[in-house]
Amino acid sequence: MAAHSGTRDSAESAATGTPLVLSGANVVLPTGTVQDGQVVVEGTRITATAPENAQVIDVTGHWLVPGFVDLHNHGGGGASFTSGTPEEILKGIRTHRLHGTTTLVASTVTGDMDFLAQRAGLLSELAEQGDVAGVHFEGPFISPCRKGAHAEALLRDPDPAEVRKLLDAARGQARMVTLATELPGGIDSVRLLAEHGVIAAIGHTDATYEQTVEAIDAGATVATHLFNAMPPLGHRAPGPIAALLEDERITVELINDGTHLHPAALQLAFHRARAQRVAFITDAMDAAGFGDGRYMLGPLEVEVSEGVARLVEGGSIAGSTLTLDRAFKRAVTIDRLPVEDVVASISANPARLLGMADRIGSVEPGKDADLVLLDHRFDLKGVMRRGEWVVGPQLG
Repeated sequence: MAAHSGTRDSAESAATGTPLVLSGANVVLPTGTVQDGQVVVEGTRITATAPENAQVIDVTGHWLVPGFVDLHNHGGGGASFTSGTPEEILKGIRTHRLHGTTTLVASTVTGDMDFLAQRAGLLSELAEQGDVAGVHFEGPFISPCRKGAHAEALLRDPDPAEVRKLLDAARGQARMVTLATELPGGIDSVRLLAEHGVIAAIGHTDATYEQTVEAIDAGATVATHLFNAMPPLGHRAPGPIAALLEDERITVELINDGTHLHPAALQLAFHRARAQRVAFITDAMDAAGFGDGRYMLGPLEVEVSEGVARLVEGGSIAGSTLTLDRAFKRAVTIDRLPVEDVVASISANPARLLGMADRIGSVEPGKDADLVLLDHRFDLKGVMRRGEWVVGPQLG
């Protein structure tokens, strides 16, 4: 079998369904990194052995890692998952796929209940088609004290009946709801979500340490963008951060864009929670992969300047313009995290939380051929989703 290094040959192979062997890479497996490894792709899946007609692509000197999984994403490519048309939403999804995110959950922002129910119906159709992995409701059940870029007039207490209304509107495609669990109805809503197999995420909260522990005991399993939109860590009043970091039942979301977190805060989270309890997210809004300018985040106007999104009124950080390939590179090159820990945080852990670890999140035979190719500088050089190149291998 002849080895090929060009984009055209590999793209043609994917188009015709010819099995592929990606050979020579540092392949990050659940058990560790294999140097000079190979990954076999046949159809939409990773397989254990290469058929005789397989095409070999030499990717020596590169890293081959599983496709990225984003639990918390509001849009990209100029499109909003909260307000865009289906065509616009697909453009946003495509933008993130070009940056290695082969699976994402579409997040909404605070709106009135009828509007959110309508959006849930639209996004659930895209989930049923396999375009997104489900719906995440961030708001309206959050604290006005820690509202961030959410419209205060539209916030409400987490009444279980209203939470149930959104779950029903999502037709089984709701994956996560962010709650300020200290508000009236918060603990009962956590229990409701747990009973329905939906992630209860603690976030945009003004809870005490003790109130956070109560919510975890009730079934909460995720911290929405830890450190952001919650009281800071205190030595006499430790607040939610300490409770969320110390409990083995909690996975903490982190936005690793250099704006939302100081590197020391990220290191603290990894030191206390370990890589197995961290999920890198983008919390991306429309401007991700698109550029600076004025945007709308729900009903609020946002100014994006030099890649940082802030509310025009008040100046609060308003999501990010992050893509997960940038989060990956920063984690390895600036934060000096082991590549295996970054892969766990950006692929395996979110896949597990979504109940999809049997299909995605790691490079193993039988799983979807969702793969990201990175060069020695950890710049993205190829993206494959379900056996098809989204970004054909750019090997120079």
